[in-house]
Amino acid sequence: MESDLTRRGFLALVPGAAVAGALGAADARTDDICYQSLRELARLIRTRKLSAREVMSAHLQQIRRWNPHVNAIVAKLDDAACLALADAADARMSRGEPVGALHGLPWAFKDLEPVTGFPWSRGSPIFRDDRPAADSVLVERIVKAGALTIGKTNTPQFGMGSHTYNGVYGTTFNPYDLTKSAGGSSGGAAASVAAGMLPGADGSDLGGSLRNPGNFNNVVGFRPTVGLVPMAPNALPFLGFAVKGPIARSVSDAAYLLAAMAGADARDPACTPSDPTVFSGSLERSFKGVRVAWCPDLGAVPLDHRVRGVLESQRQTFEAQGCIVEDAHPDLTAADEVFLTMRAFRTWTLLGPLLPAHRKDFKPEAIQEIEDGARLSAAQVSNAMLRHGEILEKMRRFQENYPRRVAVGKRFRECDWNCEAPAAGAGVNAQL
Repeated sequence: MESDLTRRGFLALVPGAAVAGALGAADARTDDICYQSLRELARLIRTRKLSAREVMSAHLQQIRRWNPHVNAIVAKLDDAACLALADAADARMSRGEPVGALHGLPWAFKDLEPVTGFPWSRGSPIFRDDRPAADSVLVERIVKAGALTIGKTNTPQFGMGSHTYNGVYGTTFNPYDLTKSAGGSSGGAAASVAAGMLPGADGSDLGGSLRNPGNFNNVVGFRPTVGLVPMAPNALPFLGFAVKGPIARSVSDAAYLLAAMAGADARDPACTPSDPTVFSGSLERSFKGVRVAWCPDLGAVPLDHRVRGVLESQRQTFEAQGCIVEDAHPDLTAADEVFLTMRAFRTWTLLGPLLPAHRKDFKPEAIQEIEDGARLSAAQVSNAMLRHGEILEKMRRFQENYPRRVAVGKRFRECDWNCEAPAAGAGVNAQL
């Protein structure tokens, strides 16, 4: 709880969050609920020490305070509908019905997820009025676990880019500093969790879209192993880059959410069998003698000196836990080329058919990537796939010696809210 109190205090003091003071501070009970651990909040509801209505009311108050300024939650139900969902959840408890691990918790899904009853814009004017006929597997699981869907969280157009803005809902701002970006593409999710508007959230990650906004908003954005969380519906299930995962205010809460998300599903042939219950238990363990590869820049990635300084100051934290920390990095030769080639191929395959009729609705970076993908030859794509396999094998061998690694989640400081992408810094080329 101490980390949440620290977060709460900081958000009340930093310049960008001063808007909270202008609106009037929330009452202590609202803060206690909204910055409570998700895991603990779920337990309090299940044990009837808090009602779902109390939890919903507190989060709605926090949304009213914060969302007009950060613009993180979109397509939200009105408050009366949200409270009706909470009352129905409390009624199930009163009847003694079995409830899930997330019972009664308010939830807003990233707007790349199809959720029945809500718009599915993907951050694009092309799909502004689209309404899905079915939920994604991830949505099914979160809802089955008892979460109450109250809206969506903002995302850049088609999830492309590390800054959350689009032509449908506008820009999402960082709750720690309203002049800065919330990152992306899960920027709406991360900002919502950081500001206490949601107890946790879902996101997705192709090239940093869980990790980047997690870092920008001082929360945990966890990218799971490919194949752990089902991606269905997914037109390219075996491409092997994109994942879905949790965003939370602590590692413990992220693990708890992963338990609700993970596990094989027949609709995703690339999803591997696993036991999701392992994530819901205690994370306590001894790290004495565990070898850790200290590789802040992964051997070659340009890194802002301010980011490097923060990371280096924490090396002793791992050593104090008994870890054997050694300077080492995996061989990621050609990783950038492989990723950029396969990403362009993927973007052209999925979005290319939309470009002729909707060119005016695409942002310039998306057009560029689609056209880059269109120019790729079969030889270039097949070579990237072969090199990808080589990188995976080199990484497997590296992990035999170093089962744990420490590297940066972001290479540069947050950009201003009106940027199109996080700016380069200290020689860093922010290619998005």
